[in-house]
Amino acid sequence: LLTSFCFFGSFGFSFLFNMIFTYRYCMMLEEGSFRGRRADFAFMFIFGATFMIICGTFVHMVFLGQAFTIMLVYVWSRRNPYVRMNFFGVLSFNAPYLPWVLLLFSLLLGNNAIVDFMGIACGHFYFFLEDVFPLQQNGFRVLQTPNILKWLLDPVPVEPVDIDERPGGYNWGEQPPRPE
Repeated sequence: LLTSFCFFGSFGFSFLFNMIFTYRYCMMLEEGSFRGRRADFAFMFIFGATFMIICGTFVHMVFLGQAFTIMLVYVWSRRNPYVRMNFFGVLSFNAPYLPWVLLLFSLLLGNNAIVDFMGIACGHFYFFLEDVFPLQQNGFRVLQTPNILKWLLDPVPVEPVDIDERPGGYNWGEQPPRPE
């Protein structure tokens, strides 16, 4: 199940393109909207993978790496709607149009459009449930990150040490006197 998301086709332009986009948008999501929320980031991966595996069985898709890349691009682009993008120095557009530009580019390369549509649908489904629906009237957060993921992945908050236990000033580096 995991390896179907790691295959991007044979080595070539499409392979390099997908690898670069996966790295770049995964990094930008992790450093941007998921900063300090590793469990939520992992849950997005799990949700997207589950959704794509279910959809992939209906359309007989085995390799889902490109769809996963498009999902990451879609979520990033919807969370950064005012970022201006430049595609090969030819097209200039706002970030929400990036998945659609990539779909057209993928068609020009001769790839199957169903893969990109699956990634866009999965990204839209996640974005809607996580960012749009909770803000609606009577909306609520549908996707809750499981506590086990939070326990495993999120950093443990460090509480400051009491002032009496952290001596400072003139005796830095010296052993404190021993109580008798």
